[in-house]
Parts: sequence; C-alpha cells; structure tokens
Amino acid sequence: MKIGIIGAGFVGRAIGKLAVRSGHQVMLSNSRGPETMFSLRYAVGGEVGTVEEAAAFGDVVVLAIPLSAYRSVPAAPLAGKIVIDANNYYHERDGRFPELDARATTTSELLAGHLPRSRIVKAFNAITMMDLESDGRPAGAPDRWALPLAGDDAEAKAVAVGLYEEFGFDAVDAGPLSEGWRFERGRPAYCVRFGKADLQKVLADTRRDGPLP
Repeated sequence: MKIGIIGAGFVGRAIGKLAVRSGHQVMLSNSRGPETMFSLRYAVGGEVGTVEEAAAFGDVVVLAIPLSAYRSVPAAPLAGKIVIDANNYYHERDGRFPELDARATTTSELLAGHLPRSRIVKAFNAITMMDLESDGRPAGAPDRWALPLAGDDAEAKAVAVGLYEEFGFDAVDAGPLSEGWRFERGRPAYCVRFGKADLQKVLADTRRDGPLP
C-alpha cells in the first residue's frame, strides 16, 4: 500500500518508519518542502515530497500536523481517499477552539468538515510515538496494547485496524467519528496502556461532560 504522510515530526516519522518495516511505500511531507527532509529519506526509508505530492501519492494519507494547521490541508487531492487523522488539541500550541472547549464537536469532525469528500478515521492519536515504536507485540501476547479508533467509513476503519495489527497492537472500534471524543487528549484512554477488554470498558464508561484530568 502507498501511504502519504502530511507532517514529518515525531508522529509522521514514527508511523512512516513502522509502515516501511511492514512493507508499505511511504512518502513524507511537510509545509517547508522536501529539501528540509533530506535525512528523513534514509532515517525512515521512504520518499519525501511536497504536501500535494504526498496527498497524491498515498492510497491512504496520514495527517500528522498540529491541529491549528488543519485548514491548510489540500482538499482536492484527498477527495475519495482514506485519511487517517492523528491530531490532538493542545490549546497551548494550537490556540483556542471555542467549539472544542465547549465539547460541541471533536477534532476529527472539524477535519471532516474541511475534507467533506474524504473518508476520515481517527487513529494513532492515543499513544505516544515512543511507545508506538517500541511496544508493539505479537498477536496474543499478554502485554499487548489495544488502541482506539473511530470513523464513519467501514473500509477506512479496516485500513487503520490493519495498520494497528501490523505495528503490533490490538484495535478497539469506538464507533462513528462523532465518538472520537472518547479518546481525545485528557480522556482516561489517552496514552494509557490498556488491553483490549479494559480499553473497551474504559471507552464505554467515559462521559462527555466528565472532568478532564
């Protein structure tokens, strides 16, 4: 599978590296241009390009950029494509989003509004990239992590589940994209190690109006 990655920070590099190890073709991109990613071609093992090139390259495209930059993502080349959204809301970095502060919507629903013709799945946001790179385990291992995802498109979710499995993690489907709040920043499932059964329970027990740690 060809995977385009928009964003070449910790998240983009970690997902790219694991995808290459799993046999996928990868193109990394950032807003500053491919000449700023010269060493990543060798560190990750994939190609580098512009944002537009990565969007066109990927059968699947991963967004690994600050939430504040989501409106800069080109919509036309992503029409009809599966887009994996790894965004989180950090107001210290992104500025304030009143609709998120009011819990009236979710980060991935904001993105879906910007990319109405793409098939969005929220995934890879609820684990640190250090853990993603180091803590994958074989299927059935007693200490295997489970990771959540949410989306409205069954095929998009199946692709995310497949990547989780290849990287060494179980998957827990939290439901439609509108349920992505259950594992956003500050929720009990956010960046905490759970097995599959425990994660299912934690997600089910999370309340939208509950206090954020």
